[in-house]
Amino acid sequence: MSKVEEKLFQNRYLLDEGNPHIRIKNPDFCKSSCAQPCTFCCPAACYVKNEDGGVDLTTDGCLECGTCRIICQEHNNLEWEYPRGGFGISFKFG
Repeated sequence: MSKVEEKLFQNRYLLDEGNPHIRIKNPDFCKSSCAQPCTFCCPAACYVKNEDGGVDLTTDGCLECGTCRIICQEHNNLEWEYPRGGFGISFKFG
């Protein structure tokens, strides 16, 4: 059986440079008031704890599943939209 990473590697992701489809509204909020569930709930590992105690977001490889929207809904600290047409994830098996 293959690992999840091997299956995700089969997908294609076209990055829309300079136009990310997700943005953290207030990065300082993630340092102080948040348990940072995005760092362990995102299946694509787009969110990573940084040295300053905050969260770094890299939208490369985002699966557009909306998990981060759901877990951050209470805090309303994300701006999230689907990527522009032609950009984002293209699933090989679906």
